[in-house]
Amino acid sequence: METGRVDFVHVQRMTDRQPRVLLAESIERGTDDAALLASLRKPLGLARYRCTALLAQGQYLLLQTDAVAGSPEEAREQLRWKLKDQVDFPVESAAIDVLPVPSASRSPQVFAAIAPESAVAPLVQAFQAAKVPLAAIDLPELSQRNLAALFEEAGRGLAALIFDDHEGILSFSANGELLVARHIEITAQQLMAADSAQRGQLFERITLEIQRSLDNFDRMYSAILLSRLVVAPIPGVDGFLDYLRANLTVPITVLELSSVLDLGATPALLDPVRQFQCLRVIGAALRDEPGATEGLNLTAGNAEPSSESAKP
Repeated sequence: METGRVDFVHVQRMTDRQPRVLLAESIERGTDDAALLASLRKPLGLARYRCTALLAQGQYLLLQTDAVAGSPEEAREQLRWKLKDQVDFPVESAAIDVLPVPSASRSPQVFAAIAPESAVAPLVQAFQAAKVPLAAIDLPELSQRNLAALFEEAGRGLAALIFDDHEGILSFSANGELLVARHIEITAQQLMAADSAQRGQLFERITLEIQRSLDNFDRMYSAILLSRLVVAPIPGVDGFLDYLRANLTVPITVLELSSVLDLGATPALLDPVRQFQCLRVIGAALRDEPGATEGLNLTAGNAEPSSESAKP
């Protein structure tokens, strides 16, 4: 849910065919999320779906850390307290889950996702009050991983860069698994609003961040060859890909949804603006169930019973 709107996307996975986007709607958001969901329950048929809600920047942390021994439940609880000094909210009631990081010939690593109860509980309660089933709570990094997987080449790694209203995320993945996620503190709105000189400075900052990340990835995962960097276009921001191509050696292509998804039922997504608005939510809707490593099950600690945990 964005500040001013709620985006709804339904994707149907197909055997031996491109996934089909069957629904892509954006609704103005008011002050009562439960009332909004309830009002859309019948028109959009929300009760028929296993819904995934996507957290936004500032509502969670995704931290890479050493794995700990034990069952999944034991590992989550150990990490909850291990991360206590890295967050500024109570960990005992926080929602937390763990996602393995594929080995790179070093000590086992995991991504630990942790979100305060204040971010997760109202979201879950809104779905419950509206009688809309909430199956999972996911993160932009995992949404981006889902999209990137559609562009991967067998046996090769892929870098993907997507900017939204909050930030830019540069991800590295291989075999459908997230390896690295880097955050770039520049928003799409900054790029859209910048004049020519300012935009050039922003392009330079982004390129430096990408180059550093490419170098770090090469050191960490030297056995994985990157096929390319896929970049999601930003409406009204011209010259960005040309600048990247002129200053980076990695091949760069456009993230073009129509090449990997069937948009026949949602032709509005051919519009670059609508595609930009819905891109993160499309990635969340691509969540592939029920694989244990497909997404995050944000499990609460001492949360109230109404704050039920989400599951893949």
